[in-house]
Amino acid sequence: MAAAMVWWPRFLLLLCLTCKTSTFYVPGVAPINFHQNDPVEIKAVKLTSSRTQLPYEYYSLPFCQPKKITYKAENLGEVLRGDRIVNTPFQVLMNSEKKCEVLCGQSSKPVTLTVEQSRLVAERITEDYYVHLIADNLPVATRLELYSNNRESDDKKKEKDVQFEHGYRLGFTDVNKIYLHNHLSFILYYHREDMEEDQEHTYRVVRFEVIPQSIRLEDLKTDEKSSCILPEGTNSSPQEIDPTKENQLYFTYSVHWEESDIKWASRWDTYLTMSDVQIHWFSIINSVVVVFFLSGILSMIIIRTLRKDIANYNKEDDIEDTMEESGWKLVHGDVFRPPQYPMILSSLLGSGIQLFCMILIVIFVAMLGMLSPSSRGALMTTACFLFMFMGVFGGFSAGRLYRTLKGHRWKKGAFCTATLYPGVVFGICFVLNCFIWGKHSSGAVPFPTMVALLCMWFGISLPLVYLGYYFGFRKQPYDNPVRTNQIPRQIPEQRWYMNRFVGILMAGILPFGAMFIELFFIFSAIWENQFYYLFGFLFLVFIILVVSCSQISIVMVYFQLCAEDYRWWWRNFLVSGGSAFYVLVYAIFYFVNKLDIVEFIPSLLYFGYTALMVLSFWLLTGTIGFYAAYMFVRKIYAAVKID
Repeated sequence: MAAAMVWWPRFLLLLCLTCKTSTFYVPGVAPINFHQNDPVEIKAVKLTSSRTQLPYEYYSLPFCQPKKITYKAENLGEVLRGDRIVNTPFQVLMNSEKKCEVLCGQSSKPVTLTVEQSRLVAERITEDYYVHLIADNLPVATRLELYSNNRESDDKKKEKDVQFEHGYRLGFTDVNKIYLHNHLSFILYYHREDMEEDQEHTYRVVRFEVIPQSIRLEDLKTDEKSSCILPEGTNSSPQEIDPTKENQLYFTYSVHWEESDIKWASRWDTYLTMSDVQIHWFSIINSVVVVFFLSGILSMIIIRTLRKDIANYNKEDDIEDTMEESGWKLVHGDVFRPPQYPMILSSLLGSGIQLFCMILIVIFVAMLGMLSPSSRGALMTTACFLFMFMGVFGGFSAGRLYRTLKGHRWKKGAFCTATLYPGVVFGICFVLNCFIWGKHSSGAVPFPTMVALLCMWFGISLPLVYLGYYFGFRKQPYDNPVRTNQIPRQIPEQRWYMNRFVGILMAGILPFGAMFIELFFIFSAIWENQFYYLFGFLFLVFIILVVSCSQISIVMVYFQLCAEDYRWWWRNFLVSGGSAFYVLVYAIFYFVNKLDIVEFIPSLLYFGYTALMVLSFWLLTGTIGFYAAYMFVRKIYAAVKID
């Protein structure tokens, strides 16, 4: 399955290679061919830590700098992720070894860190920061070799289970002492392309690894040519950073090249298969079995009960007896009575439709491999633009529902649809961004980018919402099968289990149970800076989520109408999004048990962004459940005879 997830980039690559003229490349997919001794540029992306959730620019620390610092032009997704891609002074040539090179300073004069710089470096090391570099758009990875016992062998020989860590650790601590990784051993793997005899060989980079080391100044031998000699074995001590005084050290690096059988089209497999695929399959199978088993039982019960109800209600000779009974038919004159605040309800549902269309398209396109992680920021950029353009569908659905609910102020309704949910998101993000600005983090959205987002909101999304709302409001409203009485019916006293909060708890279990394992991998990708590219699994989970939300919503609205409570509009919308409550509980559990965040601002960022995720998930699942229940209610009341 993991190999199948990346078939689409390979197909595009094959298609591109077979075209000799007018070649078209999808961004992030085109390979780069290197010849012997061609420069391979090493760039820095950012510094990250799962403890602080605050990314920083590479040169926020006193690393060696090139003569001219050049930042790469970034897309919207890269800016929002906090990426600040910049060049570095590492000199790497294709298939050319370097045993040890001094990165900056002179061999006779090491780099001196001031007290302030030493304190900052020590602080970043204690906060478990990782450094992220890229070579030919491949992120650097640290090899972790874990040993496991082979049960099949008699002598139980230990075999290596190789895993990779994204980036490399800035340093480490030991017995209240802080050490910096000041030597980087780069290991680059290349694939030799098959060429004709009279042509020069070309190479392609297929993996980028690093072995970080800490080597004390006194143990490193240098010469006049900026070369150095690494100490052998365990004869060296690590480079300590004392935050209370100046520190002298060398920044050095070495380069080693190895030939690999990995094809260029498969070079991302190492990064994308870091998570256990079998767990995903187990999650999918478990969710499918549980959801369809429970859905089958619920459907059978409801269909059998409904058939019995409709048959009894339609008996002409038992009309009087039927009217004396309690049931959902007795509220036929009030079931389509417009709820309170119809404008807000339709606006929230319109934003839910907008979210649903955006998420469906993004997951489907990503499943096809067209949002490859080699195209950095493409996923977030696509999601932002799609949400803006999906405003026409959100406005159309909100406008038609608002007219169905007897609304008349369509201009105000369109403005509410275009600003209510996006305004809450923008407000929370702006407040959080102020705190990030105060920390001088690269995760802070620059002011020009914020202005550009506002222009997208008011220049693209708002006009499209108005356009869709106008046509939706002009369209014929939904045809309700029964008329609404002028006088509202009295609602009998409800049992305790019909309480709204109890309904939220009951309705949220099934959808959350179908997705909570996948939610763990999503949280790991977001908060622990890991790769997530198993969108095929995510698409299946999304389909299961839609089915389970629809089923549970129909069941809950049926029970409510049987209790002669016809105020189902708002209640069903809230109850259908009940799984968002469990997502919030799981986020708190993940924060306490999986993350090591203790400071105020990182905690504020976590719960602020989690609140946005929960709100969006509630809108999504609530909208799915609402429309499923609405179609169900219209269907059952159209099947009975109403005098």
